[in-house]
Amino acid sequence: MFGRRELSVLALRDGDDITRELREALAGAGEAERPGLEAALRIAERAAARPDRELLGRWTREQRASVGYTGPDDDSVYAIKALRRARPELSLLAAVQLTRDAVRD
Repeated sequence: MFGRRELSVLALRDGDDITRELREALAGAGEAERPGLEAALRIAERAAARPDRELLGRWTREQRASVGYTGPDDDSVYAIKALRRARPELSLLAAVQLTRDAVRD
């Protein structure tokens, strides 16, 4: 269709790779390295467990902030407009859905 822009947004993660590499490093670590690697592994596991909706919500808020949006209403028309200004390739439908997810997060 003419004038219709659609964009599927996919949250990409490499948390599984990071946690695997941290576990491998921990397996061969000396006593001095273990506490730091164990702390890093806990952080990576928590980050990997976050739902995609939370990641997309954070991305949405960051995009709006990049164009100076500081409005109090995360789900307002102005918030959607700011997101589309930051990411003009987003369709209105995608911007609305991302904005709603940002509020629920």
